[in-house]
Amino acid sequence: MKSGVTRIMRRIDSKTVFVASIMFALVLMVNVSTGGEPTKDGLVEYIGAQKNMFETGKAEGVLNLKFFQGKENMYAVGPAALLNGEITILNSKPYVAKVRENDYHVDNTLNHDALFIVWAQVPRWKDIPVPESVNTYVQLQNFVKDQAAALGMDTSKPIPFQFSGTPVEIVWHINCDKTDNKPITRELFAKSKAIYTMKNEPVDIIGFYSERHYGIFISQYAPAIKPGSGDKNAVHMHLISRTTKATGHIDDITLGKGMTLRLPDR
Repeated sequence: MKSGVTRIMRRIDSKTVFVASIMFALVLMVNVSTGGEPTKDGLVEYIGAQKNMFETGKAEGVLNLKFFQGKENMYAVGPAALLNGEITILNSKPYVAKVRENDYHVDNTLNHDALFIVWAQVPRWKDIPVPESVNTYVQLQNFVKDQAAALGMDTSKPIPFQFSGTPVEIVWHINCDKTDNKPITRELFAKSKAIYTMKNEPVDIIGFYSERHYGIFISQYAPAIKPGSGDKNAVHMHLISRTTKATGHIDDITLGKGMTLRLPDR
């Protein structure tokens, strides 16, 4: 009798292990889907690329946000799959904004896919006061580079950063599909946005600086940079308002007094 019970228990244990193995494999498939493995470069990691959307005409997801489940000190930005929103992660808390009719909704779960996404795990930050002479988009990105170099960081590699405070103005957007099911071009992508403006609103800004990742997680074009100016876009920034539900991708910014830059404290 005991041997029979033992055989049954062994079969149950084997089935349990088999089912657990299948579930684990499925989780991996959900976490990293068609985008392959993340690429690590210095302090940051990323997966997917903006240029892939223009090459394929599609905006399919490459990573499910459950990939970040349980990971502390996480900061990330990227567009949601299918041109359906913007993804921002601030200290491991997700903010996913999606346009719905004449408004937008912000979800704080990980039940979303990214078209491409860049992230860094930063346990400590160093605060640096922003002088009043720094107030434009281009001055901001130059200030990030200069301060990172002053801290001994390799500015040839991508750098995560934050800003906090109250900008005078931010022009920002949330992606929303306006392609009418046509293959995505640069023109249709530029059209597929709901654009907003905020003034004198306290925010947290999460960004990534790089001069080498154009077409990946840095857009080659930015509304704040005038064609023919000789300046190049080198940042990808998202905002999270401290007083309203506003969150999304920053197109242009005018900094305010008393703002703070935060860089990784190594």
